[in-house]
Amino acid sequence: MTHKAGFVNIIGNPNVGKSTLMNALVGEKLSIITSKAQTTRHRIMGIVNDEDYQIIYSDTPGILKPSYKLQENMMQFVDTAMGDADIILYVTDVVETVAKNPEYIRKLNLIAIPVLIIINKIDKSSREEVLALLEQWQSLVPKAELFPVSALERFNLEAILPRILELLPESPPWFEKDRFTDKSLRFFASEIIREKIFLNYSQEIPYSVEVTIEEFIENDQRYNIRAVINVLRDSQKGIIIGKQGSALKRVGTQARLDMENFFEKKVFLELFVKVAPDWRENKTRLRQFGY
Repeated sequence: MTHKAGFVNIIGNPNVGKSTLMNALVGEKLSIITSKAQTTRHRIMGIVNDEDYQIIYSDTPGILKPSYKLQENMMQFVDTAMGDADIILYVTDVVETVAKNPEYIRKLNLIAIPVLIIINKIDKSSREEVLALLEQWQSLVPKAELFPVSALERFNLEAILPRILELLPESPPWFEKDRFTDKSLRFFASEIIREKIFLNYSQEIPYSVEVTIEEFIENDQRYNIRAVINVLRDSQKGIIIGKQGSALKRVGTQARLDMENFFEKKVFLELFVKVAPDWRENKTRLRQFGY
C-alpha cells in the first residue's frame, strides 16, 4: 500500500479548544490547556504514526490582533502554519461570533488545500443551534467540510481521522516513525511550568511570564531541572513567589508531579524568579525564548 504523510495544521481564535482537539487527536497531552485565552504561544507538532501513514498535527496560537512584539511573533506561527499545511483544521465553537476573523475567512476561501471546519463544544448547545451554525459556516466557506464535535467529551472525533486519511497526500514520512513530537523534553518542562502559572495566578501575571530552562540533566534515577520564571516587573516577582515562598512552592510541586507523569521518571525541580524588563517587546530576548 502507498504511504501517506502530511501536515494537518490547526488554527482558530483563542479559547475555542484547539489544544484540547490536538491532544485528543494525537492521544498525548502535548499542548497546555487552561481556560484563559492565549495559553498556546508556540507552534507545537504532534505526530501520529501508523504503518501506512504519518499525520503531523500542529497546534498554533489563537488568532488575535497583536498588542506587542511577542504577539506579532505568535501570529507568524499561525501564518506559517497556513502556508505549509496539506490540510487545515479551522476550529470554531458554538459561542464565538461567526466570521469573527474576516481576513482568515478570506484566506480559507483562497487556499487550494482542503479545509475542515471543526465546530467545537456542541455539548454546550442545542441541536437547532448547531444546525444553524453549520448552515452559516457553509455559506461563509462553501468548499469546507464541517464537523460538529466536542473535543473535551471526545464526541464525533472518530469522523475526522478517516477523512484526513483520505485527503492526506502520498508521501514518505517526514519524521522518524518513533517520533511523537518535534519538541524536546526541555521544551515540555517549560510548558508544564507555564501551565501551572496560568492555573495559579490571575489578571496579567500569566501573560507577563516566560519560563526558561537553565539546566536539564538526566541520570539513572531522575531528571535534574533548574528553571527560571521571567517576569516584567519587581511587583510581579513578589506575587509569583508569594508569602514565604508558598505560591512558588505550590507551582513547583504541581509542575514536578506533571513532569514525572509525562517523563515517566522522577524529577528534581528548582524554580527561580527573575525580572526581565519589557521582554515581550525585546527582539533579543524573544529570540532567546524561542520566538
